[in-house]
Amino acid sequence: MDFGDIEEFVLTRMRETKLPSVALGIVRNDELVYARGFGFRDLERGLPATPGTVYGIGSITKSFTALAILKLAQEGRLGLDDPVENYVPLRLRAMGEPIRIHHLLTHTSGIPALGYAEAFINGALGLEGTWLPLSSPSDVLAFMRGYGDWVVSRPGERFFYLNEGYVLLGYVISRVSGIPYEDYVTQHILKPLGMGRTYIRAEDVFRDPEVAVPYIVDRNGTHIPSRFPFGITSDGGLLSNVIDMSRYVRMLINRGELGGARIIGRDYLELAERRYVDVPWRIIGDEGYGYGLIISENFFGRKLVQHSGNVLVYTAYMAYIPSDKLGIVIMSNAQGYPLTKMGIYILTKLLGHEPTELWTFKLEEALKRLEGVYEAYSGTVRVTVTAQGDYLVMKSSTKYTEESVVLIPEEVGDDYARFYTLMYGSRIPVEFTVKDGQVYMLYERYRFIRRR
Repeated sequence: MDFGDIEEFVLTRMRETKLPSVALGIVRNDELVYARGFGFRDLERGLPATPGTVYGIGSITKSFTALAILKLAQEGRLGLDDPVENYVPLRLRAMGEPIRIHHLLTHTSGIPALGYAEAFINGALGLEGTWLPLSSPSDVLAFMRGYGDWVVSRPGERFFYLNEGYVLLGYVISRVSGIPYEDYVTQHILKPLGMGRTYIRAEDVFRDPEVAVPYIVDRNGTHIPSRFPFGITSDGGLLSNVIDMSRYVRMLINRGELGGARIIGRDYLELAERRYVDVPWRIIGDEGYGYGLIISENFFGRKLVQHSGNVLVYTAYMAYIPSDKLGIVIMSNAQGYPLTKMGIYILTKLLGHEPTELWTFKLEEALKRLEGVYEAYSGTVRVTVTAQGDYLVMKSSTKYTEESVVLIPEEVGDDYARFYTLMYGSRIPVEFTVKDGQVYMLYERYRFIRRR
């Protein structure tokens, strides 16, 4: 297959969002059929990224944690419906009902995010925010003592992404297995799969000669070298590379086995790949959470299994389609264009579809087409329209003032798009029309034409 369109897309999005590097791997029919690094793993030294460059994978780590829990369940050493308080020194309940291991795996404990990971990462990277030096699961347990006042639903009723829950699952793995979480994952997942350059401990990372420099891209687009927030591992602490992660994806596609090494039974893997609860972030439209994995049952008529990761200075994405034996791994050393969108774009192309068949890419193209400087009659009023994320921002300015209006999309097409904004609590429509190569905008009392 010609990967030219994909490579152009990756490089364009890197340029637009200042990503220093991207490493991409594509798995098909049990082979790593494409592996390439784009850009620089180290800008200062001009070192290129390669498929072997090591990046933090963030919350993709949760799939490893879930897999470890499932292995212990398969061996009869714990039950997925066991109350978590059986294993941790904390009475863990929501509205009087015990929170079970299943609830932590699916983020349905009833506890909204307590924000430990956000505060920890901001503190570790020297960013402004709450200083929260939690260095172990025991520290997180102490931090969570007041969680009861934060509960909003019974276990199993609602989805609240809870990093603290996966920290507790790591604690459970250590308690049940009798060895540290890091050792259990290494011995029972990483080593059998030959993932020799996937790391959990800082000392192992520091010995590797090809680790991507982590960067923060500031609001001016400047790349600021930073560091990885080493600390608690079971919710987002693994670092890996495209080559190693392709072996992990191949194992998942092959129903829990790779090269004769059986990591997990097929039945238990399929438990991880079930949709138990809807998630709020949707590109395809039917995404739900399994065990450490996000599931869609209708990605162009196929089941898609995926997860992303983000620790501010590293981002990552992993996905696979079991029916087509197709998988993808993407990693970067900064935040920029969302790697989930990048991955879904690439998978869509690999399946022979056009990305604009999905709303998110149709919207992305429409927003870019509508950017520009608009003028009212005879240039009496001038505004600038720019795309930011999933909406447009319209700005008008004078020597001393600036006013911004956010335009929320409702309908987009090739020749017409409708947005809305709020004024004094009322919805104000904003319409764009393309006619004879010109772009027109109707907003409140004005008609604008795009001049450039």
